[in-house]
Amino acid sequence: MLTEAIALFQRIYRATTVVEGVAPLLMRLYLAPVFLQAGWTKWQSFDDTVAWFGNPDWGLGLPFPLLMASLAVASELIGGALLLLGLATRLVCIPLMITMAVAAWTVHWQHGWLAIADSSSWLANDRVLAASEKLERARAILTEHGNYEWLTSSGNLVILNNGIEFAATYFIMLVALYFLGGGRYTSLDHWLLSRLSH
Repeated sequence: MLTEAIALFQRIYRATTVVEGVAPLLMRLYLAPVFLQAGWTKWQSFDDTVAWFGNPDWGLGLPFPLLMASLAVASELIGGALLLLGLATRLVCIPLMITMAVAAWTVHWQHGWLAIADSSSWLANDRVLAASEKLERARAILTEHGNYEWLTSSGNLVILNNGIEFAATYFIMLVALYFLGGGRYTSLDHWLLSRLSH
């Protein structure tokens, strides 16, 4: 019985491999706007980005801030556009992985894992637990002095913890794309390599 079930699953799986390019496509479509927006935001206020990258007191304290900011903007804008197209996917994943590793280490690491403060999470640290009281106080103030229903009609109030959760998730997706490529039938990489091999 188990052998037949395994054989059935293997037949079903083999039949679905024709659309295996959908998985990398979905990852690319998820990541592309994230990087395009991040790069665009940095580009729009480039001088502030350079200052933030370089300042050791209130910024990241990175060496060569102009160069580092330029590399970050270029990798996010160009990388996001190329991910969208599925062009040079494996190659473009490298600078984006580096960007995510630097972001995780310099910006997010000190805040723990959680991106959004959730005191009920088993990953909550002291910073997240302290945020719970602040969030309750904000709700009370807004309920008493503001139109709380209108303020929350677009979603719940949250406190950004700024942990490594998103940077780590993007890094893992980029690692997967590095090994999977842009996707069979769903990327320019596939079609260009098909033409070149004929």
